[in-house]
Amino acid sequence: MAKLWAGRFEKQTAKLMDDFHSSIPFDRRLLRCDILGSVAHATMLREKGIISAQDGELILKGLNGLLSDDENGKLAVDMDAEDVHMFVESELTRRIGEAGKRLHTGRSRNDQVALDARMYAKLACADVEKTLEKLLKTLLSLAEQHTNSIMPGYTHLQKAQPVTLGFHLMAYAQMVMRDMKRFRSAFTEADVMPLGSGALAGTTYDLNRERVAELLGFSKASDNAMDAVGDRDFILSFLSAASLAMMHLSRFCEELILWSSSEFATVTMDDAYSTGSSIMPQKKNPDACELIRGKTGRVYGDLTALLTVMKGLPLAYNKDMQEDKEAFFDAYDTLKKCLNVFIEMLGSTVFNTEQMEKSAKDGFTNATDLADYLVGKGLPFRDAHHVSGTLVKKCIHEGRSLEDLSLEELQKESALFEKDVYQAIALPACVSRRSLRGGCAPGAVEDSIRVAEAWLRDFSTTK
Repeated sequence: MAKLWAGRFEKQTAKLMDDFHSSIPFDRRLLRCDILGSVAHATMLREKGIISAQDGELILKGLNGLLSDDENGKLAVDMDAEDVHMFVESELTRRIGEAGKRLHTGRSRNDQVALDARMYAKLACADVEKTLEKLLKTLLSLAEQHTNSIMPGYTHLQKAQPVTLGFHLMAYAQMVMRDMKRFRSAFTEADVMPLGSGALAGTTYDLNRERVAELLGFSKASDNAMDAVGDRDFILSFLSAASLAMMHLSRFCEELILWSSSEFATVTMDDAYSTGSSIMPQKKNPDACELIRGKTGRVYGDLTALLTVMKGLPLAYNKDMQEDKEAFFDAYDTLKKCLNVFIEMLGSTVFNTEQMEKSAKDGFTNATDLADYLVGKGLPFRDAHHVSGTLVKKCIHEGRSLEDLSLEELQKESALFEKDVYQAIALPACVSRRSLRGGCAPGAVEDSIRVAEAWLRDFSTTK
């Protein structure tokens, strides 16, 4: 394919350079955005009289033909083309003739590729947000089912205090809500129309940039041409949001991996999202979780790669910026695959709630409540803490739990203990007393679920 910029060159580009330089193997997915952007640009050029009505009609007809052929799988993309933008313009000119050469009037590939990337980023942000909404609904549904399912809460991966599975799940719901807000913010960053910026300094043509923004559904046109073509912050914002979302998935996967082990035995993964061993017949491996955990590093790498590309670039556009797309597309694809698998996997996971409650009981998770009981009787907390710790030590040496100690044994450490201590340190009571907003009491968790549901309704209606 002849280069559309070859006028000042005396030699053909080396084949090696063509292969190195070409971006169409990966920017092919921008084809629809490129065509739609060109339709809006051509419409505006015709309305402004910058191109004739006849040429405008031919261009629009040709572009719509390309779009239709692509949607029907009939468009053969020339993989030897330099990039998707050059392919569209060349194919259009091949189909409609001389009028196709007028399409590029008043624009540069610099603002054209920025437009395509922003259009695609908006679609990607909206798509991920929708998938995160599905994950959030799954979490809220599971939390609703388990507001009374007692389990140990951990710090330092050591059993700490009794909580409920619903409470634990709602912690991840909060993370997902933040993820949704970050992708909404990334969408807003991308929602700026750069066409009309030209190569870096604007254009001498009397373009109606606001009209193009309107036709393409952008909220505004960019305010500085140099920034508009040299900016990839909106992609970095997507990659940053994707990295945080993957980190949240990875943390949850790490817990599911631990919980599914025989040492914890509190989770049973569905066969559909597990694999076996080629040598050990008894094995059931949580490979879906492990892959998501592993792919988190891949998305981090995409963010780091683009940050590194951009860190030393002088204004405005540089060819280095072609490296934005592979990182962007890879992170988007990886995140979507991981989310889709995780949602289905989580929905099919069986939580062994009896074992969870037994684990909470076995780990002295009510030791703080024992101390709080003494505080309620008038003992200073630091002294109560010491008494409780001494009793825990006794239980560890004797292989018992705090509930197993007789009242006489308890009173040897403090005369303040009475018969009501056993009710106070029962796990359901320990959980129920933490009824402050944000606490693990069933009522507090139910309130948290209602707040999240209301937030989701409001968030969904303010797009």
